[in-house]
Amino acid sequence: MTYCVGMMLDKGLVLMSDTRTNSGVDNISVFRKMFYWSVPGDRIIALMTAGNLATTQAVISQLEERTKTPSERHNSLLEAPTMFQVAAEVGRLLRETIQNSQSDNGQNGEGRFTASIILCGQINGMEPRLFMIYPEGNFIEATSDTPFFQIGETKYGRPIILRGYERDMSFEDAVKLLMVSFDSTLKANLSVGMPLDVMVIARDGFGPLHVRRVHAEDAYFQSISSNWGNALKSAFDSLPDYSFGADREPPPANLELS
Repeated sequence: MTYCVGMMLDKGLVLMSDTRTNSGVDNISVFRKMFYWSVPGDRIIALMTAGNLATTQAVISQLEERTKTPSERHNSLLEAPTMFQVAAEVGRLLRETIQNSQSDNGQNGEGRFTASIILCGQINGMEPRLFMIYPEGNFIEATSDTPFFQIGETKYGRPIILRGYERDMSFEDAVKLLMVSFDSTLKANLSVGMPLDVMVIARDGFGPLHVRRVHAEDAYFQSISSNWGNALKSAFDSLPDYSFGADREPPPANLELS
């Protein structure tokens, strides 16, 4: 399992992913799940992956080859005129990779090679865009109503983002919010693990503004985790006390069934 978040802000894009992969409790590894390609002054494209590792590595390897090896084939990442067309091509590549893996392994391979991708970036002269790509190859785009996407183990960190997100927040506050979201997920699910990868992409920057790998011993992350836990305990203690007093309404009487 994994946990990745891509977030749209007025200022640009913020991405965060964990790096844990596991095939059972005794087979845990660290693999990067965040990747990007950029052409200074023209475009930046970034993506994060979740799901079967062999599938996602195959997709990334094919995308890497297209950026490095001269070919007569149109390069969807570095030459596509819009981010929509980039998303469509990455979706097609993901779908074909999954279908080929299932075909090679027969019917028993069905469902074992699934994966999903968060794709984002900006092409010169256009707005930054953020997409969620499903295993079937189709995708949806972030909007003002849905300004962030999650893949992997989403349920533990989602409430934090929903309560704290503001589209006009600073990059620094967005990273802090995501660190709280990841801390909550790490506490609740052993299949998500450190280190974390962080990337900030400023509007019209066409390159990473900030890239960082956050390890478990990172002083700032430890401070976030400790202070967030203390703040939750303090908030809980400040809530009105519940009472078993006589002013409470009695429970409804039990109904007898005839």
